[in-house]
Amino acid sequence: MITTAVVPAAGMGTRMLPATKAVPKELLPIVERPALQLIVDEAVGAGVDHLVIVTSRSKPAIEQYFAPDAAVEESLQRQGRGAVADQLRRYGNDIRVSFAFQDRPLGLGHAVACARDAVGDRPFFVMLPDELMSDSSLLAGLTRVLDDTGVGAVALKRMPRTELSRYGIVSPVGEARVVSGLDALPFVGVVEKPAVDDAPSDLAIIGRYALTPDIFDDLDALTPGSTGELQLTDALAAQAAREPLWGVVSTVGRRDIGSPLGWLQAVVEAAADHDEHGAAFREWLKDEVRRRN
Repeated sequence: MITTAVVPAAGMGTRMLPATKAVPKELLPIVERPALQLIVDEAVGAGVDHLVIVTSRSKPAIEQYFAPDAAVEESLQRQGRGAVADQLRRYGNDIRVSFAFQDRPLGLGHAVACARDAVGDRPFFVMLPDELMSDSSLLAGLTRVLDDTGVGAVALKRMPRTELSRYGIVSPVGEARVVSGLDALPFVGVVEKPAVDDAPSDLAIIGRYALTPDIFDDLDALTPGSTGELQLTDALAAQAAREPLWGVVSTVGRRDIGSPLGWLQAVVEAAADHDEHGAAFREWLKDEVRRRN
């Protein structure tokens, strides 16, 4: 079982400015819970007990969120929200939280490399906080594929041609097959944000990875690309060139909250499903849509 997850959270959140001028994008709320909390819940649901948050010293609020705060916990208890209070108390106890710092925006590959000392020499997840998944099953599946094959596994999704230039696109080899009960396929290369006509497939890497620790050596060997950044996809491509890696084609519900539209969609979905407020919100939303039409 993979028990460590790296969450790269040092980015500026430029698509969500000006809100992210003061509030880290990872702490923007999805109803009453920060987006980062939903990432943590997903990780814990897959068996993670060690979180490595890669952040920036200019974003101290992320560290503060995981710091013990008896006053907040007591307030939650008084509100009848003891389960949430218990969840917060787990940090530093049942769940270890480590911080690594990336103070220059040198790319996702550099952010993951910053976590090397905290991760150690065991397989680990990388979870991009811009992407929310509906449950922990995708991480659990990636764990099984890595365990069965001995090499890294990444989550894939088939994308329309118009969106391929936004993602890392894999070069599959051979046929898809069932691995550990999942639809998976081997791949021998990755192209970061290709032009549509240059994309090797329509299979995009979405923000969940199960990686072996030797990826750190490939990250250390990278040289900056044309943008001056170190890309995780380049390290994956180096690994895949030596031995094919595996992609798991995901069917899990997913929402990209890195843009205002994606964030709004995630908030509306979460509000509609909310245990306490969902019914009233759905009724209000129906009336509002009817009024505007």
